[in-house]
Amino acid sequence: MTASGFYDPRFERIFPSNAAVRADGVLEVGGCSVPALTEEFGTPLYVIDEQGLRDRMRAYREGLAARWPNSQVAFASKSFPVLAAYAIAASEGLAIDVAGAGELLLALESGAPPELIHLHGNAKSHEELVLAVDAGIGAIVLDGEADVQRLDALLTRPQDVLVRIIPGVDPRVPKAISTGGATSKFGLPIPQAKELIARLAAHPFINVVGLHLHIGSQVLEVEPFERAVEAVRELGEFPVYNIGGGLGVNYNVRHNAPTLDEYLDGITAAASRVLPKGSRLIIEPGRSLVARSGMTAYRVNNVKRTGATFVAVDGGLADQLNVALMNMEFTPIVADRASTQPDTTAQLVGRQCESGDLLVDQAALAAPAPGDTIVLAATGAYGYTLSNNYNGALKPAVVFCRNGESRLAVRRQTYAEFLGHHVGPSEESWAS
Repeated sequence: MTASGFYDPRFERIFPSNAAVRADGVLEVGGCSVPALTEEFGTPLYVIDEQGLRDRMRAYREGLAARWPNSQVAFASKSFPVLAAYAIAASEGLAIDVAGAGELLLALESGAPPELIHLHGNAKSHEELVLAVDAGIGAIVLDGEADVQRLDALLTRPQDVLVRIIPGVDPRVPKAISTGGATSKFGLPIPQAKELIARLAAHPFINVVGLHLHIGSQVLEVEPFERAVEAVRELGEFPVYNIGGGLGVNYNVRHNAPTLDEYLDGITAAASRVLPKGSRLIIEPGRSLVARSGMTAYRVNNVKRTGATFVAVDGGLADQLNVALMNMEFTPIVADRASTQPDTTAQLVGRQCESGDLLVDQAALAAPAPGDTIVLAATGAYGYTLSNNYNGALKPAVVFCRNGESRLAVRRQTYAEFLGHHVGPSEESWAS
């Protein structure tokens, strides 16, 4: 039962679609109490709305197919490389985009059909290409001459490839997440791509079936995507066009990301003007596929009032590195009192030894106190991906919630596992 008279517009655009506030004011997701989840699984904790994630995957797949029947949606797994997410994506009819041996092994372990896996990367190793070819994956994205040379040396049967181009489009996002401009480390300028495609036309095993491009991440306009699609007209006609992902999401009430319908309308309209009739259109959503379905839960360790009010939690840069990389402006809520109006403006900070370990600047919180559970919304993308051991922090667990049941997807790292990577005194003396 939802709290009587409760209304918060953030739940319509930022929090998971199956998040709600109970009559007692407690935040739940997928029918599971968030404070209760933290008691069972500890904190920090990545909490995933499984049904919301499935619904979003379905909306992407069905929405694109309705506009462009010969299409495919590929889960950009770098955004959330968790075995359960790969399995769910495959079960929902999505292909899988991987960018390294680790992600490829996760995809294969999940049971995803190899023919629906695409391998990306600007610095693929020989070993990664061998693994991909031996697994029989659907496509390898050529980033440049090094990929060609390595594939030429190892292929003994045809392998479909896409050539990644630099479309020369500014997505108007921070430099760290912009990939479509002239100075991008990914792909080839269009003239070089033309030359490579012409040279590979007669290759017995490297089969160029199409093009790939990607302009950046957290793009909050549709127009740059349309311009990127139109850039492929310079390269001729192909059976396959993969235009990447990059659609942005709403992290706070000030954001106004395009809706899925607006994005799909824009890219398919551009595709209809440029692409050959009947060609396959592939997109690779990551952030916009998984971000909203995830939240991160923390325990408040202390509240300190000096020149400002600081609410310090038991996580930070070790589990939410994006706050430093992208100046993220996340939306917080006290999960124990989610229906209570905020009465405190505070710096919501982590426990890592950096002044930049600021999770939310000027966070509006409801009477925060030690022991409370505080949640950051829309952290499903790149939180787990970028988790690390800063200050010896342990990597958090991941739990999926649906229909009132929780399922552990990733166990919390233990101190034994953390120490186990180090060569210690029992094996080697470092005293002298």
